[in-house]
Amino acid sequence: MDRRLFTLSAASAALATAQTGAPRKIKDLTIYADDLYYCAFPSIVRRANGELICAFRRAPNRRIVGVSRYSHTDPNSYCVLVRSRDNGQTWSKDPELIFAHPLGGSQDPCLLQLQDGTLLCASYLWVWLDKERGAKSQATTVYGQYAFAGGYVVRSTDAGRTWQGPLYPPPVPGRAARDIFGKPLPAYNRGGLYQGRDGRVFWVVAYPKGPDGSERSTDIHLMISTDGGQSWKYSCPVATDEKVSFNETSIYETPQGDLVAFVRTADFDDHTVLARSRDGGKSFEKWQDAGWQGHPHHAVRLPDNRVFLVYGYRHKPYGIRARVLNAECTDFATAPEIVLRDDGGSGDLGYPWAVVLPNRQVLAVYYMNHNDGLRYIGGTLVAV
Repeated sequence: MDRRLFTLSAASAALATAQTGAPRKIKDLTIYADDLYYCAFPSIVRRANGELICAFRRAPNRRIVGVSRYSHTDPNSYCVLVRSRDNGQTWSKDPELIFAHPLGGSQDPCLLQLQDGTLLCASYLWVWLDKERGAKSQATTVYGQYAFAGGYVVRSTDAGRTWQGPLYPPPVPGRAARDIFGKPLPAYNRGGLYQGRDGRVFWVVAYPKGPDGSERSTDIHLMISTDGGQSWKYSCPVATDEKVSFNETSIYETPQGDLVAFVRTADFDDHTVLARSRDGGKSFEKWQDAGWQGHPHHAVRLPDNRVFLVYGYRHKPYGIRARVLNAECTDFATAPEIVLRDDGGSGDLGYPWAVVLPNRQVLAVYYMNHNDGLRYIGGTLVAV
């Protein structure tokens, strides 16, 4: 069993546009791989000193002991991180623990670096139920052997060496979804949080529809923190619809101050949609269909104010795609698509996150598999 970090040979890939100065793929990287573990759902930030921190969800690779297929619920699912001090060329070998929730398995660590250097990491929790011994739960949402317990946030003021929390956001008002103990379900989501120019932190959360919160479909809402993620207050709905379900969402603030939400959908042929607020998050306009497939998304600002938007592509050929939008994200329906990876072995991949590097480069990180094999954390360097 070889657990050494390695670099994938870069495949020569044609980009989806021939425009002068268009983004150009440089090479693919492996950030973390170990055949003992199922690794997925990364996020990444760049510290002021240039250090990269990549967080991801790591759980046992239970195929080794005969489990026939992978699952995204596991009692030993933890949030961990690795570091790079050479712009992603090499990474620390042994992951550092961010948080192991004492009640169950944590998912999708979503990093945000605040203006003062504080790190936030948002996650959410599944609790294992021993149904063979008669375990019961008061949770509104139960999936197989697991009860859903909602979202939480942890904080670090020392570059991710230690973490404080968990801190729990409030539920969405007017909904009665419950956690495993029958208490109001904390809001939750997987996607990029964003700190605006005025210091407020924006977080688009998902929540079960219906007054009792028992519907399988979800809509999305805006939570705002004015104290660096230590507490959260409900602001407004972001997108809701009788037929379409909205969930995993990243939010971004444009130079003019608009808030733009990039949204994953269900029951809508996997179309990406956008929702925009022009009043600082007090309200959002009617959501718009982007007209193309892919999920979930992450957006970062480039040095020239364009926006690098990366997303997973869980249709054949499986992989990772991106678009470069104008500064205000108004060309989301027409910006050319860039194929970063098309060599995935199944739809169980993606969930990319991007960070801007020096020398007009971007590193997109994601989880990957080949021939439906080992899930690992990979990356692609792109010249922009």
